[in-house]
Amino acid sequence: MEAYFDNSATTRVLDCVKDIVVKTMTEDYGNAASKHKKGVEAESYIREARAIIAKSLKVQEKEIIFTSGGSESNNMALIGTALANRRQGSHIISTSVEHSSVYNTLGFLKEQGFEITYLPVDRQGHISLKDLKEALGPETILVSVMYVNNEVGSVEPIEEIARVIKENQPGALFHVDAIQAYGKYEIRPKRQGIDLLSVSGHKLHGPKGVGFLYVSEKVKIKPLIYGGGQQRGMRSGTENVPGVAGLGQAVKEIYTNHKEKVDYLYGLKEHLITRMEEVEGCVVNSQRGRDSAPQIVSISFEGIRSEVLLHALEEKGIYVSSGSACSSSHPGVSGTLKGIGVKQELLDATLRFSFGMFNKKEEIDYTIDVLKELLPVLRKYRRG
Repeated sequence: MEAYFDNSATTRVLDCVKDIVVKTMTEDYGNAASKHKKGVEAESYIREARAIIAKSLKVQEKEIIFTSGGSESNNMALIGTALANRRQGSHIISTSVEHSSVYNTLGFLKEQGFEITYLPVDRQGHISLKDLKEALGPETILVSVMYVNNEVGSVEPIEEIARVIKENQPGALFHVDAIQAYGKYEIRPKRQGIDLLSVSGHKLHGPKGVGFLYVSEKVKIKPLIYGGGQQRGMRSGTENVPGVAGLGQAVKEIYTNHKEKVDYLYGLKEHLITRMEEVEGCVVNSQRGRDSAPQIVSISFEGIRSEVLLHALEEKGIYVSSGSACSSSHPGVSGTLKGIGVKQELLDATLRFSFGMFNKKEEIDYTIDVLKELLPVLRKYRRG
């Protein structure tokens, strides 16, 4: 049996996504900027995908900018708004547990003279609203917080964060990295106070190499890519019609009967955590139930390095990811596990299991059986 539990890294595309990608590569393959029929056909796919995504967020179609994925969306949100709003201030607030595409981009902005404040998290993986309020000041122009943590699945209180920002520094913009959240939650940027929102297609059964950035019409932002003026000049370059079309179909499918799909993921999550209680020497780091994301479970295994266990599982057809890449100089990596109180000896003994729509409970049961067989052998080998 094969069990793929690395869906937070990437997902298998849905059949409807595969079909439209193939069609736009082999039949309707025109350049969306061309004026002839093939170009008009290609442009219609872009328009349809934009309409589907805008509807899912209850925003205007013109507020959606297609990108090459989450990293570009995060770069554009941070650099584009920082440069466009520099006259208003040079202070940016983020957290100690952000993805590298946020953390490293903030490092670049620091080199450009911006001041960056990183907020710590508590044992549930949440920032303190009190810390946020104290960090906000007249120079603060941007706050960037991830919606769902990619290591342990903690969900930040987005609406409360937005309220603190607007009450204490109303001129500051609020960017949300929703790469692990979109498709799992009903997100409403207008209602939740989100000014910019980053999404990546391959986390929700869409294609790799495509994503989008929601930019509220009131936000002042500079483009990162200049050229032919596509997407109202905000992201020049020949549009990725197959990718965008596939992303649109993935969004349409995921948000159809959405509650049932999310309930299914929560069922898988609960089944894994319950079955893990049978396994000796394992510690579940993610919150149980609906206080954390439905698709991510972080588990530490006493006495075994994560890389060793990862490859031992791989040999059995089970695919997971390492939950830690420790580096004291990088607050965006092991900061999550440290922040929630994971013991030092478990930081390099942690795996992430992440679910998608193709997973089944039988795969979890198979994994538990394999772990019961593997762990005593690996621990005995390490002691020897």
